[in-house]
Amino acid sequence: MHFKQILGRFIAFILINAFIPTNVYAITNVTGDTIVVIEDNVSESTPISDELIASEPAESLWPKINAGYQMHTKPSKKGLERIKKYEEWYKKRPDYIERMMVRANKYLYFVYQEVEKRNMPMEIALLPMIESAYNPLAKSKAKAVGMWQFIPSTGRLYGLQQDWWRDERQNVVESTDSALDYLERLYEEFGTWELALAAYNAGEGRVGRTQKKNKRNKKGTDFYSLNLPMETRNYVPKLLAIRNIMQNPAKYGITLKDIPYKPYFESVEVPDEIDTELAARLAEISLEEFDLLNAEHKRPIMKSVEGAHSILLPVNSVTTFNKNLFAHDQPISSWKVYKPKKGETLKHVAKKFNIDWRVLAKVNQLRSQKRFGKRNILLIPNTNAIGTSFPSNGGIIDYHTIITHRVKSGETLSHISSRYKVSVRAIMEFNELPSSKIIIGDILDIPK
Repeated sequence: MHFKQILGRFIAFILINAFIPTNVYAITNVTGDTIVVIEDNVSESTPISDELIASEPAESLWPKINAGYQMHTKPSKKGLERIKKYEEWYKKRPDYIERMMVRANKYLYFVYQEVEKRNMPMEIALLPMIESAYNPLAKSKAKAVGMWQFIPSTGRLYGLQQDWWRDERQNVVESTDSALDYLERLYEEFGTWELALAAYNAGEGRVGRTQKKNKRNKKGTDFYSLNLPMETRNYVPKLLAIRNIMQNPAKYGITLKDIPYKPYFESVEVPDEIDTELAARLAEISLEEFDLLNAEHKRPIMKSVEGAHSILLPVNSVTTFNKNLFAHDQPISSWKVYKPKKGETLKHVAKKFNIDWRVLAKVNQLRSQKRFGKRNILLIPNTNAIGTSFPSNGGIIDYHTIITHRVKSGETLSHISSRYKVSVRAIMEFNELPSSKIIIGDILDIPK
């Protein structure tokens, strides 16, 4: 495989993994909110995988969901008006709902089961529809991420790991568990699901302070009595509008395709390091499909410091994956993990591994030539594993440390070479000097 093909696939992986969303657009709803929609190339013309087609029609999930609604508090007059506005908004956008349902097909059965286990209102299973349109790749300007739109701090508070390798806010299983934990705690604190949802959106501090203010002014403290931000005042009505449409789609001119009452995905154990592209290929599914089930992985290699870990695969792909993995006799990782030393630059590392620095910049999404700190990690293409050659720098320059030398009066490269016992050629290549001429005050990096 040629380098350009590999690099192209890696860049495609980045696009899929939401570094640059495939299709992002904003729409303004009838109440004046701006909703950012991040699509994942699902459309009416997208062929449905054979995995979605059972030999016999499966029982539909919708009756189960519709039977579990519990939020029946009578809304205020303004609240009812907002619900009606959102019903009309969705009614006019059947294509939007259809695309959302194609995505929800992968996750809704799992979320339904988790909500049912906790005896929570089934409206909660619809919450990702208004948070992210059931898109685990969704990202907001407020740095909220995933189906449940956790911001970084709340995600960490509820145990969602966020590091260079992964962001568990995009893990379908872990983020769902954390979101339901959070909502249960908010319900215990505020006493109604309407208020719990408001706190999920605006923050419990904001809701609590607004309630205290209303108490001082002898006003009601229920959701519909609170003067919350407009986004939050619309939040619950938006969910209830979706609930009403899912409960009686024909009333709104919407056609809902059945979602099977059975799991779409299954957890599968994999080695501690495996290429994302290879995992998808072994499962015989597209990289796009794989990424929608494993969106938390931010790099082209999935790595765990704790040994074997789990990925999600369509149920009908699990046997195929295990069979192909067992038969696979080539390396399953095409990348080396390198921790730059203090003071190293991208060009230094490129010379160390005899790879063009531009390649490293692209595969690691780096735009700067600044020196690395202690916490940086780089992925280095493993040319032996992937069977290709990368643009080189004319030979490997190995070193264990870097000495910074300022050129003094009277010094030549030969003097500096003798002092540090490093060849003139190595110093010139390491610093990309066009000639042996140096100037007083120049800074040279000496590889040792």
